[in-house]
Amino acid sequence: MRIGKKLTVLIAVAALMLCSAQGALAAKVIKMHHLNKNGAFDNPSGAAAVVFKNLVESGTNGEVQVQIFPSGQLGKDAEVVQQVKDGIIQLGVHSVGAVGSVYPMISVLDVPFAFPNHAVAYEVFDGPFGKKLAGDITAKTGLKCLGFSDSGGFFQFTNSKRPIKTLEDMKGLKIRTMGLDTHKMLVSSLGGQPVSIAWSEVYTSLQTGVADGQMNPVPIVEFAKLYEVQKYLTISNHLFAPHVWLMNMDFYNSLTPSERQVVESAAKTAIVVSRGIANAIEASDRGLPFLSTKMEVYTLPESEKERFRAASQPVVMKYLEEHFGDEGKAMLNSFLEAIKEASK
Repeated sequence: MRIGKKLTVLIAVAALMLCSAQGALAAKVIKMHHLNKNGAFDNPSGAAAVVFKNLVESGTNGEVQVQIFPSGQLGKDAEVVQQVKDGIIQLGVHSVGAVGSVYPMISVLDVPFAFPNHAVAYEVFDGPFGKKLAGDITAKTGLKCLGFSDSGGFFQFTNSKRPIKTLEDMKGLKIRTMGLDTHKMLVSSLGGQPVSIAWSEVYTSLQTGVADGQMNPVPIVEFAKLYEVQKYLTISNHLFAPHVWLMNMDFYNSLTPSERQVVESAAKTAIVVSRGIANAIEASDRGLPFLSTKMEVYTLPESEKERFRAASQPVVMKYLEEHFGDEGKAMLNSFLEAIKEASK
């Protein structure tokens, strides 16, 4: 970690301790982490956080307070997952990459080109499969999983070298991924070279050529200003990676039944808000229309998308089945069956 980053984290932790002291008069305090800027209209996780705060504080008449630590102030996402486990903070809204550090089987969500559209994805995560996955996360990590919000929509490819219009265009491109093996395999299966880089270092890595490109939803490309260091955007819709809401279990158990109800209801509402904001931003002058003025945008036709799917899906599915054994295979089958059912 660079000195500047260390200093930032130390300052944030000191602020967290100060806020804890100031919040001592409140019955209970939820210190909440998320990766992006705060703001009701800035980005999905920021919008979800401020809505959650408002609903919890108003719903408990101030007996439960929410202190938000946005923009990764408390450290890298995977490090903050551990802070939630340790009870240093009470709630984190985490990327699947960070969740993978404590629950590796989150990788079953990484089947390439699995979802046909947003509506199906939302139905899957809100339905029986989502409840099953949340329950398994809670059972295996000791963290209360409150649900799955929208990180910004479907993942797309960007790069600074050339337009990606065919499978062959992926060959040799250094593509930044999260630390998940499935994301690395996806890129490799398409002919690219995966480069695992922490989110806080992505912009600089793209700027300096450590990576040629990356994959993220359109709203993230916009608010992280990746268009400043990327020339080409390919609409591929190859992954849907939600943010996962994890709460410290001891804190959750310390809530009264009515407070738990408020917290869970607030999380569900905030998750819906994240989805609306993600889609609104993507369709607005802060999303695809805006990026079209800054980058060369190309949408993969279905025929070419099928080539991408054929090259990547079997590789990732084979890995999941072999790596996680019968339990992983069962979870994967539940996931694919839920998509099939929601697509009817």
